[in-house]
Amino acid sequence: MYHEIIKGKTVMFTTTLTPTEKPFTSVNWNVNFSTPIIFVTNSENTIGPEYEGRITFFPSTASLELRSLTLNDTGEYFVNIVQDGTFLNGRTTLVIYGEQMSKSNNLIAFVLFKQVYVKLTCKKIVCNYYSEVTTSDRVQLTDGGSSLTIITVTRSDQGPFRCSVSNPVSIGTSDPVNLSISYGPENINLILSPPQGYFAVGSDISLTCSVGSRLPAQFKWFLNGDQLPDTGSELRLMNVQMSQSGNYSCQAFNSKTLRSQTSQPSAITVLGKCNLLVLAKMEIKGFLHTVLMFVK
Repeated sequence: MYHEIIKGKTVMFTTTLTPTEKPFTSVNWNVNFSTPIIFVTNSENTIGPEYEGRITFFPSTASLELRSLTLNDTGEYFVNIVQDGTFLNGRTTLVIYGEQMSKSNNLIAFVLFKQVYVKLTCKKIVCNYYSEVTTSDRVQLTDGGSSLTIITVTRSDQGPFRCSVSNPVSIGTSDPVNLSISYGPENINLILSPPQGYFAVGSDISLTCSVGSRLPAQFKWFLNGDQLPDTGSELRLMNVQMSQSGNYSCQAFNSKTLRSQTSQPSAITVLGKCNLLVLAKMEIKGFLHTVLMFVK
């Protein structure tokens, strides 16, 4: 017999012997003929050091439960029973695989002198409200559909994913698993409000930095290349003065992707209140010029 189980789970080796109150003369469980699991004789149990705290022996049927399976538990399992001068024995193969998206219980019927085959397989992997995953150049299903590999992950691959597992008598579905896919920052855009380049002294100005990013981006602000103390996606300039004129830009940073992106500068010019006078039109070197004067 051949059985496949996920590591961390529990396997039950169940014999077909009729339960009895009379103790067996001896019961010997071992793996690969060399590693003792438990030896029972005269109602005394000798347990192998690797199995302390991980097994339960059922004396009425000589069945055995093995818990907290590890990859090292893969192997050939043997049981030898002596009962009233009769020798009974059985064997099976157990293969332990790594973690999978499954919450189904694993129960193996270990039968003496009778072949029973129970295999849990990942029947299909589904995602996004149970639409079945289909293979492509990026998506691969291997190991009979039990392993899903996505190459060159995109933000649309976040899931949720579920694994449907079945055996001949039941079907179980795992809890949903979502992929946390980080990207950006990208497509940064600096928006000036009001949308004009010239402002009078005392105006209120708002600059907003928008960007595509997951995790949410962290922001820095710059004036003429010098970093400002302000943070956040919005910079508010209240009651602006002429000294605040210059080129403003924002920079977005993603702490997960370790990428940053800086916006194109937005020029802001703050002017004092003034009256515009046309003083004269004059001809200079054959060209007609208009001379303007700003008077506060």
